[in-house]
Amino acid sequence: MAAEFKEAPAGASAGTRLMTWVDNRFPASKMYKEHMSEYYAPKNFNWWYIFGSLALLVLVIQVVTGIFLVMHYKPDATLNASGIPIAFASVEYIMRDVPSGWLIRNMHSTGASCFFLVVYLHMFRGMIYGSYRKPRELVWIFGCAIFLCLMAEAFMGYLLPWGQMSYWGAQVIVNLFSAVPYIGPDLALLIRGDYVVGDATLNRFFSFHVIAVPLVLIGLVVAHIIALHEVGSNNPDGVEIKGPKTPKDANGHSVDGIPFHPYYTVHDLYGTCLFLMVFCAIVFFAPEMGGYFLEANNFIPADPLKTPLHIAPVWYFTPFYSMLRATTDVMVNVLSGIIGIAAVVGVLKGRFSGAAKVGLLVIAAVAVFLLKTYDAKFWGVVVMGGAVVILFFLPWLDHSPVKSIRYRPDWHLYLYVVFVLYFLVLGYLGIQPPTEAGTIVSQIGTLFYFGFFLLMPWWSQLGKFKTPPDRITFHAH
Repeated sequence: MAAEFKEAPAGASAGTRLMTWVDNRFPASKMYKEHMSEYYAPKNFNWWYIFGSLALLVLVIQVVTGIFLVMHYKPDATLNASGIPIAFASVEYIMRDVPSGWLIRNMHSTGASCFFLVVYLHMFRGMIYGSYRKPRELVWIFGCAIFLCLMAEAFMGYLLPWGQMSYWGAQVIVNLFSAVPYIGPDLALLIRGDYVVGDATLNRFFSFHVIAVPLVLIGLVVAHIIALHEVGSNNPDGVEIKGPKTPKDANGHSVDGIPFHPYYTVHDLYGTCLFLMVFCAIVFFAPEMGGYFLEANNFIPADPLKTPLHIAPVWYFTPFYSMLRATTDVMVNVLSGIIGIAAVVGVLKGRFSGAAKVGLLVIAAVAVFLLKTYDAKFWGVVVMGGAVVILFFLPWLDHSPVKSIRYRPDWHLYLYVVFVLYFLVLGYLGIQPPTEAGTIVSQIGTLFYFGFFLLMPWWSQLGKFKTPPDRITFHAH
């Protein structure tokens, strides 16, 4: 059945006639209304809610600047007449000879760090306000998939300048896959495309960084936004504004909501201006940020015969890199002991049936056997990957009767603060050369990180909870 075409009103302007013509062939106005002017969001958003829009802004910056960089970059690891890798020389050419190339490259490198910064803050906001709870589980899962995809995109892009840290960082990370039992060497060979990190690796990473991963990333962002607008946005009170019990006005809209446009577009525009001021200050005055955004070793051409004294990833990977380094033989023995003690305590103190106690002992024995069978390097890879994967299960780990941190016991907030501090400490230690004291602190931080999530079904129910309001609390500002 053919769609019914609308006619523009008599005497309508050229713009109205054009939009009518477009709407008859593409739902432009419908999409604008559903996702902007008639998408009602809670009216008590605070500044924690600007980071989603900022992440979208940085994604646009990365895509646009990336397109211009690709016009001049050559993914070739062979040496030119001067004995410098062509890929490295092409980056130098962009920085020195391409008109405004230095600006585009600095925007892209700064954008990578800013992307992770706003995504980390966006995820933390979701954690403290319970934005992963029902009915937004799929929104959270899409968001974690975006984070995982972003990590892959950043790692592959980090290799492209073909500097010393690019080359040796890729060497370390790719070799980690060889620790996977049975398939490790073949897996590492598949990723490298050769027996060593070289031209084949550079070309593979370039194709994934420029084409494959961005397509997946953009698709996940679209799915994230669609899923969010389907169930509605969360808010600092954790009170739903969509549903049959929500008070509505004469037009059927929630009385606790306001149209996203123009109210929150203006609100986010103000935050965007502040962000761009900081972003431009970094781009123009401190693009290296003391070596945290662009490391000194990456201004040296890649040399397979000269290993840097200390190899460390960029700052946004360092918390997970610390967890990798913390997983030593001693750590594996400690984990085996913890599992054994927990199993014994569960059998002696737990209110389980006889069969359940036997099952608990069997599971513990299998876990200890596996820990002792494979070396610590493999378990380090598992821990590093598990630190990201466990985020996907957060909606089912949190058993708190309320969503928002506002109505939880005060010590819950302190626990989140300690979690963030430990995460920052892990990030700092991942940048520093390994020491015995640093390894111990990293091991404690790793245990706390996983304990925070794995014990959440227990501790999230403890304490005296406040009663959330029936409607959102709003103070004009």
